[in-house]
Amino acid sequence: MLRALVAALCLCAATASAQDAFPSRPITLIVAYPPGGNTDLMGRALQPELSRALGQTVVVVNRGGAAGTIGSAELARARADGYTIGITPNNPITAQPHAIALTYGLESFRFLCRVYDNPQVVILGRGAPFTDFAGLVAYGRRAREALAYGAPGNASTQHILMAALMKRAGVEALMVSFTGAGPMSQAALGGQIMAFIEASSIAASTGLTPVATLTAQRLPHLPDVPTVAELGYPVQGSSHGGLIAPAGIPDAAAAAIERACEAAVASEGFRTTAQRLASVPAFLPGAAFRESFAAESAANQVVLRDLGLAR
Repeated sequence: MLRALVAALCLCAATASAQDAFPSRPITLIVAYPPGGNTDLMGRALQPELSRALGQTVVVVNRGGAAGTIGSAELARARADGYTIGITPNNPITAQPHAIALTYGLESFRFLCRVYDNPQVVILGRGAPFTDFAGLVAYGRRAREALAYGAPGNASTQHILMAALMKRAGVEALMVSFTGAGPMSQAALGGQIMAFIEASSIAASTGLTPVATLTAQRLPHLPDVPTVAELGYPVQGSSHGGLIAPAGIPDAAAAAIERACEAAVASEGFRTTAQRLASVPAFLPGAAFRESFAAESAANQVVLRDLGLAR
């Protein structure tokens, strides 16, 4: 009896020691998008700082496809031990489950920390028959689907925002779908679409003109560009995201990653890269991060239903 008790106590001590030692081996960070996009760049900017804070290597693995849902589904199926985590923007978690049938939902994940906020702006295509947002609306009102705009996929964040904005403006526009921001930007440069919504870094890198922002206040680096609310259309939205893990990971592992995430987001290296990408370092702890995504998911369900995009 005494021997069994001693063995049980030793086992408990060993388990506690293993939890305290997290992480004891490298961590895989799934990016649910191809290399080179904003989510990938933010993940790679965070990776060295997160590795340093955790004292273990964090390895970035790209699992792109289907608007982020392939990588998200893989993460939801992963072993819930804290050694496989993911970085995701809002759309695959808060919008796509309402638009298409998926094997995961909000409850499939443990939210660890929000990392960034990527403000969105309305950008004109080259040769568009208008020069500002008022002209865009006026042109769109002339006839049904006179205005052709781009979006990186059906029910993407940019599609939802533009559709909501056009509905507010009383415009029936034509959405042209692209596989990502790169091809969409090329189409805008070639005059194949008249407008699209994306990060301001896309406007800067292409030389295309931003005419309005979907932010509460004007962006510091675009002081002359008004918000759409200033122009009479109170629509706001951004592509923001952070670290998540499969539901059920140990609390100790989640807490360790959350602490490391806060340090990584505050680091000079990460903040410098985020600034270059026109993203805002925006740390939130896990509970608050989940709360923000849950509220957005409920709002998106209503918006997608009103737009006829819900499943």
